[in-house]
Amino acid sequence: MGKAIVIASGKGGTGKTMLAANLGVTMARQGHKVVLIDLDTGLRNLDLYLGVENNIVYDVNDVLTGVCRIRQALVKVKAFPGLMFMAASPQKPTGEITPLHIKVLCGKLKKKYDYIIVDAPAGIDDGLAIAAGGSDMGIIVVTPEYSSLRNAEMVQKTLRDLGVSDIAYVVNKIDLKLIEEGKAPSFEEITKNIREKLVGIIQMDENIHISTNLGVPIVSMGNTYIARSFMSMADRIRKALEQN
Repeated sequence: MGKAIVIASGKGGTGKTMLAANLGVTMARQGHKVVLIDLDTGLRNLDLYLGVENNIVYDVNDVLTGVCRIRQALVKVKAFPGLMFMAASPQKPTGEITPLHIKVLCGKLKKKYDYIIVDAPAGIDDGLAIAAGGSDMGIIVVTPEYSSLRNAEMVQKTLRDLGVSDIAYVVNKIDLKLIEEGKAPSFEEITKNIREKLVGIIQMDENIHISTNLGVPIVSMGNTYIARSFMSMADRIRKALEQN
């Protein structure tokens, strides 16, 4: 039986979608069968990050409202064997989608796939509640900003209230120069309030920004330090899931 992971953040711009895309690609390259689901309804971007925006016919809302079957909405990411993608609706759904809908969907996908990675909308409103339905683990993405760290505490509390007890953090956009100059929180300040597992740290790198614009996940670009960092991150996440 597979595992479902929801990727969350307290605010936009933390790199949540970038993390979801590259984590999915990394796990697929490690030999796992992976489904990436975009649930950032109305603001979908994950298809652009994967370079499959022209291949979308049906979306997750079509599946949940019975317009199509699950397999019809799953798009093969041909560059990465083992990786499938399900797009978010480009507009807010008119029907009522609940966490139970996502729990049932994830339950069905877990029978065929090793990992289901759900890209949740930023914030702690109903969008997160829906995206967390059926999740076995929550990963909160934070940046070295005091506002991001404060918001992350609320995301953690919300996930726990939703029944997601296995929670981990990823710190993104670490800028060593700013930290050394005292213009950003130090690593100690960032991590002192993180009481859950810290499974990854990602440095600020313009190549990540370039890769997202090109629709080519950064981990696919050879044996780079970023690719190795994501492999270690995937290993930590997998071990955490196996312990629960």
